[in-house]
Amino acid sequence: MDPMVSTDWLDEHLYDEDVRIVDATLPLVGQPGRGLDFYEQGHIPGAVFFDINGIADLATDLPHMLPSPNAFAQAARELGLSRDATVVVYDAHGIYSAPRVWWTLRTMGYPKVFVLDGGLRKWREEDRLITVEAPQPAPVPVDAAFRPELVRDIEQVKGHLAAGDAQLVDARSAGRFRGETPEPRAGLRSGRMPGALNLPFDQVVNPDGTLKSEGELREAFLEARVDLTKPIVTTCGSGVTAAVLALALARLGREDVAVYDGSWTEWGGRPDTAVVTG
Repeated sequence: MDPMVSTDWLDEHLYDEDVRIVDATLPLVGQPGRGLDFYEQGHIPGAVFFDINGIADLATDLPHMLPSPNAFAQAARELGLSRDATVVVYDAHGIYSAPRVWWTLRTMGYPKVFVLDGGLRKWREEDRLITVEAPQPAPVPVDAAFRPELVRDIEQVKGHLAAGDAQLVDARSAGRFRGETPEPRAGLRSGRMPGALNLPFDQVVNPDGTLKSEGELREAFLEARVDLTKPIVTTCGSGVTAAVLALALARLGREDVAVYDGSWTEWGGRPDTAVVTG
């Protein structure tokens, strides 16, 4: 099943009782403000705001790490996100932070989650309905659930690299991957994990903010030397654009791809991890 829905589809189903819309906007790296600022400036009618930095593990200094299943379930209850609903996630940029929430919801056991192709950017360009009114969703019952196979922690990633039993695919830019460009977060070493592959996330997204076609995606992963028949774990700077690669792989039928949640913020910030450059 394609993980994307079109703006035409959402416009047609905007007021369906079983559809829930989620705004998952984060500012781009280096962009000022908060995701909530974008939301308050205008969003799709009925959309609730999912605070990626707030619905997170607040006990760690790593950014927007997954919350516990119980904490997530409580947040989902308050947002009115029933597990029975069809959930459509978008962000203001096209395809950037929405896949992070798509992956989070799937990891927390939601069976019907999709990303709006082109996001709010395309929605606005097509002159569709926008509102500044925030809905007041009625709380719904949500039990805690978790799919650990969709997440990797640092020890599991170390194990994969040592055993060679999974491909680590890094969504950062080629310059950051090779250690030629400084990391945007202070205190991190530059470079990559030994043996990791590189496919910058913007290479799977079209200039208009939509996801590339299945054929184009397959070609991009093959050019990056990714074997689409073998286990894959995606990584990036902080676990956001790694989910863009996971979304692209889901379009290719690979719904089993895991995301390294701590990504380079964790790996590059610790003294006990191997880093290579060049």
